[in-house]
Amino acid sequence: MILEVCANSYESAINAEKGGAHRIELCENLNLGGITPDYKLASKVISKLKIPVYVLIRPRAGNFNYSQEEFEQIKKDIRIFKDLGCKGIVSGVLTKDKNIDIDKTKELINLSRPLEFTFHRAFDEVLNPIKSLKQLIKLKADRLLTSGQKNTAVEGVDLIKELINIGNNQIKIMPGSGINQTNILEFTKLDIDEIHGSFSNNIKNPKKVTNVDMILKCIRILK
Repeated sequence: MILEVCANSYESAINAEKGGAHRIELCENLNLGGITPDYKLASKVISKLKIPVYVLIRPRAGNFNYSQEEFEQIKKDIRIFKDLGCKGIVSGVLTKDKNIDIDKTKELINLSRPLEFTFHRAFDEVLNPIKSLKQLIKLKADRLLTSGQKNTAVEGVDLIKELINIGNNQIKIMPGSGINQTNILEFTKLDIDEIHGSFSNNIKNPKKVTNVDMILKCIRILK
């Protein structure tokens, strides 16, 4: 089981690696749901860590329907982070009526290649999750990060199970949000290979760093 840790600082990334995390999703401002990290931060994290670093590309907080200018910024950032040596891209675009923007998401997936592409929790706002999952499979996204359209993955576990069954290993379903050492065991019972979490005590504080002990406990449970 792969444990991906969402890190919002250099210290968080280092702590995640110390705790035994298998991969990092790097972002900033977790209190806003995460936005694109600073280039200097990303360069430092990518160069110092031995584990893979995926980068969240989200130009602002709020909805996931972007202006053309914002979309061009997303594409620019993907190119920059690829050049910096990241191992994966985490992004996604919705239409105004909360469906997956097929054309723009396809463009981002193609631009990200040969790196893996994770469609992030914009998915938790779509009106038809089953239809949207099938669209992501057709677009050949590698992975879907989701809380099952609830505040936490524990609350959304029924939809997550349905997505796993319908996905049928055509796309990786990665539960995330609110997963910690007290509930992570429940997710090991699902037919999944990856779990995502921030593993900090309070993400409402944007400077809160990843808790090494919490990750160590989770890793022991996963073993």
